Amino acid sequence: MLRLLKRPPAITPETLDDALVTRAQAGESAAFRALFERHVVSVRRFLRDLLRDPHAADDATQEAFARAHAQLPKLTERDRFKPWLLGIARNVAFEARRVRVHDVYDHDGDESDVPDAVIPSPNPEALLLNQELEKHFNSALSALSPNRRAALLMRLDHGLSYDDIAANFGWSIPTVKNEIHRARLKLRSLLLPHLGGSHE
Repeated sequence: MLRLLKRPPAITPETLDDALVTRAQAGESAAFRALFERHVVSVRRFLRDLLRDPHAADDATQEAFARAHAQLPKLTERDRFKPWLLGIARNVAFEARRVRVHDVYDHDGDESDVPDAVIPSPNPEALLLNQELEKHFNSALSALSPNRRAALLMRLDHGLSYDDIAANFGWSIPTVKNEIHRARLKLRSLLLPHLGGSHE
């Protein structure tokens, strides 16, 4: 008789995080470095979108990982490392906003406002158009309240579930869905005039 071989369980981002967190909680520094390398780009992007300042985002990213390292022994749901980490980053961002002297959302729109993800087009006119649309998007995103903006980014940019977002904010699932829906409507109303659309 042929023996049926069991397939090994699929490795998902969550199970990999779970394994790395377990090793890091046991004192393995290389495991936390691996967690840092896996998530630093995502966390920095999230913080840059919240703070609208790349230098502040760099500082906040370091602070977020420092806090995560200090609080790691308390993390029991190891497969939820990313939502937990983004929750820490969100708190760091809100604290940074409170202590900054100037309004981080009123910026002159220089080229530093264009995210790293925008790839220059060989067509100069297309490049200018992309940058202009990106600035309008940044401005629209900044018009959202801090919590609503963070919830929208967690959902759309980082793929967190409604359950994870609710746990981070202490909201109910209906509240999370309502806040994200309102954020989308607000963004749509602010962006449509720049996209040649109408509000009808």
